[in-house]
Amino acid sequence: MELFGVRLLLAAIVAASGAAIVWMARATASGRLRRNYWAGIRTQATLASDDAWLAAHRAARPATEAGGWAAVVAALAVFVVPADPEGLLAVPVLAGVGVLLVLVLVGARRGVVAARSVGDDAPLR
Repeated sequence: MELFGVRLLLAAIVAASGAAIVWMARATASGRLRRNYWAGIRTQATLASDDAWLAAHRAARPATEAGGWAAVVAALAVFVVPADPEGLLAVPVLAGVGVLLVLVLVGARRGVVAARSVGDDAPLR
């Protein structure tokens, strides 16, 4: 029973993180989550204007959202891995979080490139 609790906690944390990334990718790309200093791709280029913010997040959405879904799948995989003392439970979590990190960075890079192409220097409200 103790191992099930660990699996459940691990899965809940990783799934919630992935779901939050998916939500944020969709909200920023649609314009529901506007330019701000707390969430999204926050660089000089993306914060330069509302148009740059939106262009960045639209360009970043596919990769970022895929990263979030990878974390959700990894969370579900926690229940498939057999229980053993060698730490196999960490494999799907580390793999999923690794894929999440890589895809979020790819999305951020694509977003910054898109924001720079807009080139508007309006101040953040």
